[in-house]
Amino acid sequence: MPEPELCLLFVRPLNRLGVRYVVSGSVAAMLYGEPRLTHDVDFVVFLRQDDIGRLSEAFASPSFYCPPLDVIALEVARDLRGHFNVIHCDTGYKADFYTSGRDELHAWAFREFRRMEYQGEPVNVAPAEYVIVRKLEYYREGGSEKHLRDIRAMLAVSGAQMNQAELRSWIDRRGLDKEWRAVTG
Repeated sequence: MPEPELCLLFVRPLNRLGVRYVVSGSVAAMLYGEPRLTHDVDFVVFLRQDDIGRLSEAFASPSFYCPPLDVIALEVARDLRGHFNVIHCDTGYKADFYTSGRDELHAWAFREFRRMEYQGEPVNVAPAEYVIVRKLEYYREGGSEKHLRDIRAMLAVSGAQMNQAELRSWIDRRGLDKEWRAVTG
């Protein structure tokens, strides 16, 4: 099963539930840049307490591994950096769910998302500027060159459609000048 179809394993249930989400990470970077191998899809999700049980039901065993409800509730309650993952058992494909918390960058991504369509299914994708800023943050945290390659590809393919002033504003606000220089030389 090709990777975009694997992503639909997670997008379809989120759409059915009406959960607010945006696709981010490497899958979003590929949509704005160049294809590459990835073994997961990243979502930023806005979950209310009553969404937690419904989410667990939508990603139920034996088709999926979903963490226990109390683990998800604990992550949703975090102001910053809440995270859990769900795994599709037949394929091993994983979805990383990052909870929106009180992160102003996440809030901006929810306001500015792009709606795309794949095989008749609507997909909410984080703005390219958001994806770049998050990849700069990941690069700062772990030093992985894949984030810089993704950013360069996004700029080459979609840079003309990006809001450069908005991107620069987020880079400044998040203190990412050094990392941005690693991208732009």
